[in-house]
This record gives sequence, structure tokens and C-alpha cells, in this order.
Amino acid sequence: MPRGAKFPDISDKVQRFLDANMDHVANRRRAREAFKDVQLSIDHCLFKVLHVTSVVQSYKVNSRGFEIFSKRWLPKKSPLKAVVCFCHGIARKLASSGYGVFAMDYVGFGLSEGLHGFVPSFEKVVDDVIEHYRKVKENPEFSALPSFLFGQSMGGAIALKVHLKQPNAWSGAVLIAPMCKIADDMLPSKFVTRVLISLAKVLPKKKIVPQKDLAGLAFRDLRKKDLAAYNVICYSDKPRVGTALELLQTTQQLENQLQEVSLPLLILHGKADRVTDPMVSQVLYEKASSSDKKLNLYDDAYHCLLEGEPDEDIFRIFEDIISWLDEHSKR
Repeated sequence: MPRGAKFPDISDKVQRFLDANMDHVANRRRAREAFKDVQLSIDHCLFKVLHVTSVVQSYKVNSRGFEIFSKRWLPKKSPLKAVVCFCHGIARKLASSGYGVFAMDYVGFGLSEGLHGFVPSFEKVVDDVIEHYRKVKENPEFSALPSFLFGQSMGGAIALKVHLKQPNAWSGAVLIAPMCKIADDMLPSKFVTRVLISLAKVLPKKKIVPQKDLAGLAFRDLRKKDLAAYNVICYSDKPRVGTALELLQTTQQLENQLQEVSLPLLILHGKADRVTDPMVSQVLYEKASSSDKKLNLYDDAYHCLLEGEPDEDIFRIFEDIISWLDEHSKR
């Protein structure tokens, strides 16, 4: 949320929580708790899904000593079709379609411990995800079910890195606008990249990396762009130097590893995406060694396919996802 922004009909006490320094996880957790009812009441089509799911959330310390926030959504009545492990994304509608959905906040994001928005090592984030979802899949309640990775944007990059480290562990992956490469007009110049590398050695936590208005580039539906501010614990400052360098280097690595991707794939991308390059999804589709792969490119769609498009397009994209998952869960 932009610093100093005010929400209508919010008490001074709640506003103080929202104005606190979100670098600290305690402040993020207080803000989320104080604001969650307001957030869940916003007029977005994905919040109108019938409450046919059970939700469980927890905090557990991982092997690196960080307390990780995680959440799961399970259908209340229908039997589970499969396990879907999110690398950030949308859960309730998938659960209402019969899927057990599991998500975690990365270290430094959301309600998990760590300096807000700081990624000193992308590989360690990937290892945290592998550790967390290995425990999910080892649960006897879920161990016999198919399991899918689901990643959007940076989460798509994480899902691909998880697969590359565990090439035979997953039944498939759904990737939405995966961050395999940053769009050319979003890339820093060679000079800025050299500066990043130098600064990351001495000031990795500094918030000084210039960045365009991602919300303006990511949301086609302008009303939904305004609703994005209600995600009050989302990191919205300038990227930290170390984080920016890690993301840039990760996309460069992935671009050179696309031929190693071998699991069943559903790739979805908006043709008008200016945050992650849709042509790279095309290249991923062409280069992946997967014998079972599908690419859906959506005319006029921006980056946030499941949050920022008109309602009818969001539901159409969800139907494409559910149909693919249904088909692959029966195998």
C-alpha cells in the first residue's frame, strides 16, 4: 500500500497498524489481523466463491529457523482429486472444485518471518518450498494423490526451479505468466546491472532499485487495480538491491534451462503482458522436453490473469485450469 494512503471508514487504530513499518513480521501480522475482514469484503469476483471449503492456517519453524506461515484449503464435501501446491496464487476456487490447495509465505513475505521483501538467495527460497511441500505430500491423508505445482509470476519461476531440483516428484505444473525472463522494457540497462552487482555486495537490503508502476502494467481492469491496495502486507516499496539482483540472475538461469523442463505443463500468459514476456512462455513451451504440454495465450490480457482481468475472462481462464487439472488428476 502506498505510504500515507487512507482507506474509507477505517478507524484510527486500524490505520496505525497499516502505517507501521512492514519490515518487521510482527507489524505485518498485526496489520493483516486488523484488516482481514475489510480485505475479504472487497467486491472482487474471486471473493464471491461459495464457502464450500475448510481452511486451516499454521505457523511452523523450518529447518533454517524461520517461522513460516502456511495455509490449506480443502473441499468440505467432495473427495479430494489431487494436491495443488501453490507458489503463490489463488486458492478458494480451486478448492471448491475438489482440490486440496496448500500455500506458504516465503521468508520475508506475507506473514512469514524475515526482512520484508528481501531475498538474499533464490535457491534457499526454493529449498524452503521443497521442504514445506515434501511434508504436505508425506501426510498419509494426501500421499496417494497426484500432486501439482501452481505458480504465478515469481511463483512460476519458483515452481520451475522446484521441478528442476525434483524432476520426478510432481504430476504436473500450472504456470501463469512465469518469470522465465523479464520483459525487455522492464530490464535494467547493462550499466544499472553492473551497479546492482556492486551494490549487492555492500548494501543488499537497501530499497533503491528504480521500478515502473507494476500495478498499472499488471491489471487490465482498472477497478481491480484499485483493489490491489487492499493487500496491505504486500511488499510495495522499491525492490531491495539484493532481491533485484537475485531475480534478474534467476531469470537468466532459467532461460538457459528451459530444455530441462520435463513434467506435464499448462502454461498461461496474457499477450499484452509487459511485466513478464509472453514470448518466453512460447519459448518454454517449444523448448521443454515434456511430451505433455499446453500453452494458452490470451488476447489483450495483462500480467495478473486471475486477479486483474474482467470477471468473465477470469472465470474462463479458471475453467481452462480446472479442465486441465481434472484431466491430469485421473491419470
